[in-house]
Amino acid sequence: MTGSQKCLRALLIIIALLFVPLKLRAQTSRWTEDQAKSWYARQQWLVGSNYIPQKAINQLEMWQTQSFDAAEIDKELGWAEDLGMNTMRVFLHDLVGQEDSSKFKQRINQFLKISSAHHIKPLFVLFDSRWDPNPKLGLQHPPIPRIHNSGSVQSPGAEGLRDPAQEARLKAYVTGVIAAFANDSRILGWDLWNEPGGTNEGSYDKQELKNKIERVEALLPKVFSWAREAHPSQPLTSGLWDIDFEKGGPLTKIQGVQLEGSDVLSFHNYEWPESFEKEVVFLQKFNRPLICTEFMARSVGSTFDTVVPLAKKYNVGAINWGFVAGKTQTYDPWDSWRHPYIVDQPSVWFHEVLYPDGRPYREAEAKLIRDLTGRGSKVTPAASR
Repeated sequence: MTGSQKCLRALLIIIALLFVPLKLRAQTSRWTEDQAKSWYARQQWLVGSNYIPQKAINQLEMWQTQSFDAAEIDKELGWAEDLGMNTMRVFLHDLVGQEDSSKFKQRINQFLKISSAHHIKPLFVLFDSRWDPNPKLGLQHPPIPRIHNSGSVQSPGAEGLRDPAQEARLKAYVTGVIAAFANDSRILGWDLWNEPGGTNEGSYDKQELKNKIERVEALLPKVFSWAREAHPSQPLTSGLWDIDFEKGGPLTKIQGVQLEGSDVLSFHNYEWPESFEKEVVFLQKFNRPLICTEFMARSVGSTFDTVVPLAKKYNVGAINWGFVAGKTQTYDPWDSWRHPYIVDQPSVWFHEVLYPDGRPYREAEAKLIRDLTGRGSKVTPAASR
């Protein structure tokens, strides 16, 4: 081979590498602002729910072999497609991965086949700091009547956080799951930790670690690092849920890790629409795409009617809490932990979009979602043009 041929060959290799699709490139560092914006521009406007099948009380019951229900998931995601939704935020759990990593990945793949058939790209959540700190595999207890999210469990639980020796197991879970689907275009992204450092707000009697915040502060940066070692083509995020967007006060260590590690910024807002808009404007200063991964609590001011039009105005993804009323009972409000309700259901549902048979809780909400997305089976003519 002549010198000129070698130069030409090297040039062709460089050109080829430049045109390798993003999904095939290793993500070894945080995306640039331009990469994040380019990715977001290729997505439809994101609208969906935090999803768990109505027959599952928590992540364990959703994903364990004995209770994973593909037929139920297919039916319910069909309802989501009919509403015009195109994403779902879905919680995984480290203990299911520990029990049988291979079969867990098979069930994730089965879920992706179902969601893809309904044109829905899930955002998977790997860890969660909310609710019961003592998760256990196996048969889950039945719902406690009239208690909001009475069976939801943390990941990792107190035991997983307490013992630094368990970090190797947690790393294997993160890298194993992400690497298995690192180039899977059916996945929207990876939400690494839900409300890291969050407390149980009185739901349990001090069962958590006394130094939980410190343990999460130490572990969260490692989780971002582990995730990048798996070279995902999808973006990483961890939702801001307690940031001081009103005064712009100093960041906590956890907030700093979330902001500095996330490729796209996600956040939670259950306040009135004025608050939602203020938080969006505040977060826009960080110059990255925004996805609200939790909103909609009707009785405290966060509703579809007021928040979703604002999300579309600012091109912010909108993922509400709750989809089908079921064993999580999140149609009951948060304060049911302190003041259990007596009647069968509250007069105004806190969360959830659909009754167990698929009927909308409010037809006006269903119409609003279809009209604003321009999708679904009952889009008005004006919205479909």
